[in-house]
Amino acid sequence: MGICYKALYQGGEAEIVEKKSRFIATTCPVHSEEEALSFVESVRKKYWNSTHNCSAYVIGKNQELQRCSDDGEPSGTAGRPMLEVLLGEGIHNTAVVVTRYFGGTLLGTGGLVRAYSSAVKAGLAESVLVEKHLGICVRVCTDYSGVGKIQYIAGQSDILVLNSEYTDNVVIELLVPEGEEEMVRKKITEATNGKAGWEQVRKTWFGQVGKEVVLFEEES
Repeated sequence: MGICYKALYQGGEAEIVEKKSRFIATTCPVHSEEEALSFVESVRKKYWNSTHNCSAYVIGKNQELQRCSDDGEPSGTAGRPMLEVLLGEGIHNTAVVVTRYFGGTLLGTGGLVRAYSSAVKAGLAESVLVEKHLGICVRVCTDYSGVGKIQYIAGQSDILVLNSEYTDNVVIELLVPEGEEEMVRKKITEATNGKAGWEQVRKTWFGQVGKEVVLFEEES
């Protein structure tokens, strides 16, 4: 269905315990490095008495910005494994901080990598992820005889009806996945014998959260 990517819709928190060390993963949707750094700092303040607050974030539809921090853990045992989980899941515009409270037993390099990776996975499991698709908002103008036909085409093609205005004619606003515009336009033209007008209004990102379709205006 055209261009799409997976991102965090709603952050979450989860805790795992390894040899009495507590690892608390907190996730958050972010759209800039400033937002990510602000989130990391807020978690540091919340868990001010912790041993470490390791972080990782990926930003951009192509995951252009990638950063991670071991925050005092042995190099490569925390931040990088955390980042690898985000990249492995194909997630964009997401930040995660794993807070550690040391339990008195050293975990070793392998143990730390497993613990921080597992914590991120647990945090993501408690988050709400959404697959965002690029869509085109179009306005279709028709007489009353064409309304049912357009609604039928929308239903058959999984096209979302955003709005309908009923006056002398009917204006129906549809959200069409990018790349499917011409196909949908052809179907509507044929069904209404060429009487329906068609105007592309704007592009927008959208995704399904549960049974609800959500529009995202933050991406350009």
